[in-house]
Amino acid sequence: MIGVDVGGTFTDLVAIRDGRIHTVKVATETGNTEAGVLRGAAEIGVQDAAVFNHASTHGLNAVITRNLPKIGFLTTAGHRDILDAGRGWRPMGGLTDPSWRRPFGDAARPLVPRYLRRGIRERRTADGGVLFPLDEAQARAELEVLRTCEVRGVAICLLHAYVDGAHEVRLRELVHEVLGDVPVSISSEVSPLAKEYARASTTVVDVFMQLIYGEYTRRLSAGLTDLGFSGDLHFADCSAALLPAETAMAAPYRIVFAGPAAGTVAGAHFGRMLGIQDLLCADVGGTSCDISLVTGGEPYVDTTFELEYDLVVNALSNEISSIGAGGGSLVTVGPTGELQVGPGSAGADPGPACYDAGGTQPTTTDTCLLMGILDPEGFAGGRMKLDADGSRQAFEQLDSPLSLEQRISYAFHIGVTNIAEGLVNVAVQHGIDPRDYSLVAFGAAGPMLLPAALEQVRAAEVVVPPHPGLFSALGLVSSDLVFSESRSAYTILGPDAAEEIDGLYRSMEEQLREGLPAEYRTDAVFARSFDGRLYGQSWETPFVPVPTGTITADAMSEMIASFHDTYAERSGNRFEFVPVQGVTFRVRAVVDAAKVEYPELPTRGSGEPQARRTLTIQHLGIGAEPAGDGVPAPEYQRSDLLAGDRIPGPAVIREPLSTTFLVPGQTATVGRFGELRIRQDERSEA
Repeated sequence: MIGVDVGGTFTDLVAIRDGRIHTVKVATETGNTEAGVLRGAAEIGVQDAAVFNHASTHGLNAVITRNLPKIGFLTTAGHRDILDAGRGWRPMGGLTDPSWRRPFGDAARPLVPRYLRRGIRERRTADGGVLFPLDEAQARAELEVLRTCEVRGVAICLLHAYVDGAHEVRLRELVHEVLGDVPVSISSEVSPLAKEYARASTTVVDVFMQLIYGEYTRRLSAGLTDLGFSGDLHFADCSAALLPAETAMAAPYRIVFAGPAAGTVAGAHFGRMLGIQDLLCADVGGTSCDISLVTGGEPYVDTTFELEYDLVVNALSNEISSIGAGGGSLVTVGPTGELQVGPGSAGADPGPACYDAGGTQPTTTDTCLLMGILDPEGFAGGRMKLDADGSRQAFEQLDSPLSLEQRISYAFHIGVTNIAEGLVNVAVQHGIDPRDYSLVAFGAAGPMLLPAALEQVRAAEVVVPPHPGLFSALGLVSSDLVFSESRSAYTILGPDAAEEIDGLYRSMEEQLREGLPAEYRTDAVFARSFDGRLYGQSWETPFVPVPTGTITADAMSEMIASFHDTYAERSGNRFEFVPVQGVTFRVRAVVDAAKVEYPELPTRGSGEPQARRTLTIQHLGIGAEPAGDGVPAPEYQRSDLLAGDRIPGPAVIREPLSTTFLVPGQTATVGRFGELRIRQDERSEA
């Protein structure tokens, strides 16, 4: 099994071969992404692989940077500005800011400029009736405008098409007649759900992803074949569930945000192996800290997600909160002279000052280098040397009255506190007690920073899994194949609706079953759910369980009871006297896939782990610190550690793509799968 996580800077590959985990990290080639993937695939060896599981941020980065192809958008006449209006919501920071503008609106950087958004004369009613028939002559005239503008694809979203998509289907035929063989997405197939804006934005993103990933997938598949790969190519979706490549390309909007979700799945899978059901997962990279929650062994899943503020995609996705805190977070001086860390980042180009690649501002990586946590000769597995003099000069150039020692010390503690606040905020939002959760630290910078945040977060422990720098890629060999279908139908649940709901579920299950590759049809397990609300509410409670078999009056009663139970779990209230309205009905077909198994470490017969050397950690205390003072900290190689080893802090544990830093008052215990479990030492009562 091979998993590959394609990031904006690096491409991570993991291979599971003969029960052992092999890893490769290569640079991502901007503009020729598959070249880096194929180079890494050749290095790790794909000839004997059964599956090649792929996740990428390529599509996401294209949207964020607006490096997008030109497409057209067709909608019901009078509604061409739906993409510009969004939902009309403002972020907290924009509520009192008259200059705030939606990032994808016409006043900023529109995904589809207004002149390429054309209104079509037609109108269907909310119950599927035809108020105005499709005006084909007018539609052809609008398509001639798009042809003149040389669009490369077309997104179609008509009002109430989720009830009946006949007008959209005919419009697609007209597009091909006028524009030829260009990618066309229609909302009634891509996202047949209520609420026009989210359906429209999802359909637009789908066209972009067809154009971005279509040719990419063909080149990648051909390149893998040339390397001798004859197995199955899978893509991960936004919940890190796997899809065969041809299924993913039929609706590629689902794969736009796969990379971060894979880390959550890796955490959930590894937690189950350890017998830990409740996890706070933190993926700390160069730019951001991506935080997610696993409760009862399952990640929190949303029915939609945002690529940018209010840029909505209707796809199931693992709930991830991102904050601007990572190894590349910039250390700056605020308007009142205070030291700040993040959210700005040095990125990969020019990177931190210590990279000696043109960066002049200090970052968290520079901070940890000057403290002695990072090894200037062994960074990134020895592939890169760090320039401590560049880091020192960057800190000295800050316009601050603080001494150099204070700047470095404060920068470290502020950066750690930013991460701790992000973790606590996620815990508070979900009403959980961090003391009941283990904090999983991964990403290249996670093990270096998260142990220092443990006392502030008050989590039970920090768990550093094997290969933390490539842990998201391991999530791609920790997931199942999942096929899903959903439809909206505003229906008051009750005995009279049983036949309608039964027909809806049977139709979706039949459609899923027909679309499954033949080899999966006997192994697929179907699961039903629905998103419902109390009648009169404007928001839904998602993923309410639905019984299998025929939906009868008794089954409807069970669905209503399940809704009230789920609603009470999420809100703490029950309103059983209010009718329940079903909004979106869902079916998932799950096919169990082979998953990574982490090899167990032997135990040490006698003695203690031997440190390679003793370091001096500088500037660890908060406040003025005389030059030359520091805290001695033994340095270990993770490959030397065995199960049951105990390492008291302060200490540094190195491995090729990450560094774990234990602060004083902590102890790390090596688990049977090689994980580091870090806990605060118990303090004696005064």
